[in-house]
Amino acid sequence: MATAVRERRRPASPPLWKRKSVREAVHAVIMYALLLGIGTIILMPLSWMLTAALRGPGEVVYTVPVSWFPTKSFHFENFWTVLTYKGYPLWRPLANTLYLVVLNVLGVLISNTLVAYAFARLRFPGKEFLFRIVILTMLMPGIVLMVPSFLLFNALGWYGTYLPLWVPSFFANAWSIFITRQYMRSFPRDLDDAARIDGCGYFGIYRRIILPLCKPVMTVLAVFTFQGVWNDFTGPLIYLKDAEKFTLAIALDYFRRSAFSTVSVNTTNLVMAASLISVIPMLVLYFAVQRQLIGGIASVGLKG
Repeated sequence: MATAVRERRRPASPPLWKRKSVREAVHAVIMYALLLGIGTIILMPLSWMLTAALRGPGEVVYTVPVSWFPTKSFHFENFWTVLTYKGYPLWRPLANTLYLVVLNVLGVLISNTLVAYAFARLRFPGKEFLFRIVILTMLMPGIVLMVPSFLLFNALGWYGTYLPLWVPSFFANAWSIFITRQYMRSFPRDLDDAARIDGCGYFGIYRRIILPLCKPVMTVLAVFTFQGVWNDFTGPLIYLKDAEKFTLAIALDYFRRSAFSTVSVNTTNLVMAASLISVIPMLVLYFAVQRQLIGGIASVGLKG
């Protein structure tokens, strides 16, 4: 009898759905706290760059502790100053870089989809052997090809021009061929057969059927190519000798060393403004194609 009374007085445990919801809430709080902390650490250098770029001429930038706001006012005109500076305007290398980005993106999309289409959809002798050879080239470090490539382009008379920086993109590369081929292999063969019945040839199937279905993987290729060309420092440094043809990556260093070498005041704010200008296009591109990029990477990893 006493035992029964004690059991009746014992508080009932919460139902399972309440315990599960509490665990999910705690897990969500921990995850969001971690993401917030990591995001803050990642954005701190960019935040300091922005505050340094908005400081006035001669204002101290490097302070301990860090000063996150200008002492007097925000100088947004610093961005216009570096773009139109009479000694070395930054708009010129910015335009040069955009020119190379457009050519490289076009070359990568055209050449890699064509080669991947042949490996994925066509039947010809030695296809698997040739594909293995292409994949084996991924094991070769790029630094090994630097000297032979320079000797070849120099013999062709391309040194000092943009040709070595965009012509190779029209000859495809192993990594892009691989992921595009794997994506194209996921399409059913019935699409090709139906297109042939309607009178399409190989190129018609490629243009009308395959390319519209390859938008996710083409987005991935375009974004990665944009990032690689925009941040490329070694290629322009090797092949370009005229300051008017410099791309943004090497122009920033040239801008820092020469454009303001005769200025007596501290010009770190202008250098930070120039650096921030080089970062903005990549941020805009990421936020513009964020959904397509993440979905494309996921689909490339799952298909094939």
